[in-house]
Amino acid sequence: MKRELFDADHDLFRESVAEFLKRDVAPFHDQWEKDGIVPREVWVRAGRVGLLGHGVPEEFGGTGLHDYRYNQIVNEEICRAHASGLGITLQNDVMAPYMVGLTNDEQKGRWLPGFASGELITAIAMTEPGTGSDLQGIRTSAVRDGDEFVLNGSKTFITNGINADLVIVVCQTDPEAGAQGFSLLAVERDMPGFDRGRNLDKIGMKAQDTAELFFDNVRVPAANLIGTEGQGFIHLLQNLPQERLSIATCAVASADQMLQHTIDYCRERTAFGRSIGRFQNTRFVLAELATEVDLGRTYVDRGVELLNKGELTVEDAAKAKWWTTEMCNRVMDRCLQLHGGYGYMMEYPVARAWQDTRVQTIYGGTTEIMKEIVGRGLGL
Repeated sequence: MKRELFDADHDLFRESVAEFLKRDVAPFHDQWEKDGIVPREVWVRAGRVGLLGHGVPEEFGGTGLHDYRYNQIVNEEICRAHASGLGITLQNDVMAPYMVGLTNDEQKGRWLPGFASGELITAIAMTEPGTGSDLQGIRTSAVRDGDEFVLNGSKTFITNGINADLVIVVCQTDPEAGAQGFSLLAVERDMPGFDRGRNLDKIGMKAQDTAELFFDNVRVPAANLIGTEGQGFIHLLQNLPQERLSIATCAVASADQMLQHTIDYCRERTAFGRSIGRFQNTRFVLAELATEVDLGRTYVDRGVELLNKGELTVEDAAKAKWWTTEMCNRVMDRCLQLHGGYGYMMEYPVARAWQDTRVQTIYGGTTEIMKEIVGRGLGL
């Protein structure tokens, strides 16, 4: 189905993103997967060509554009390039609303120039070993001591956890206040008591550094409080829809890329004297997948329009997140099946894509949590 979401400026930007990925990412990504991390200089090169900092005011080195379509283009092209190691999506889509929308003028001057240039890599630490998607079960705590907070606790599954120079930590600052007792603190690299655990060994997304973080009496200046003390949970709820739409964007783009790759494979691969694409079963499977990808893209594109207007609801973002990620997993699995034994070989792109996308139904809130959100929105 023809898309009508983008204009000529977006098309030019897409070309520049694709060129950057072709030149600075694709030739090296296999090695990054072996290393388990993307070199920091790649972030700086990404900042130099304008892949970072959309929404950051021009005075701090950003574009000043509040148009999520630019983020969407970055996400789509990263997925098409199989560049699953780049944590740029987290920086642009998850971190930017906090770094731009919740920081004061002093914090903006301190952090945003590096954020836009790629010299300051960021992460957000929500998940704990015993909480998963249950954010209200967070136990990491911060106690006010004069002009500082004393932070204790641990986090896990933190994207950009090894490379990050600044981590926004979700913590309890008032254990008796329930949902009103959470705050967001910016913990900076080399603060005493802040330690990183191992770079976690994952099923997929091997080049993306995902780490455990530990906080042992870390003294965080009160000047590093993000947003309003006690309103951390509210801040999270306000920003999670964009994060979930971001995941949906990547799910559709990943599914579409692998579908196109599989269609090409089915034209070329022969069995019983003809291409496997000429078998009715193959055509029916691909027809089903093409339809699902189109439906998902249409919903996501509409979600982007609503996000740009400030009208994307929590429930609609949850619908997009759970349906598109489940769809993506179906597409990957069936594309792998159509590759036969070759689909199980790591030198074939479908095997790696199948591994990389499996986590989409888990992070950003599991499918089950998304359905719970949608169900509550129905008044149930």
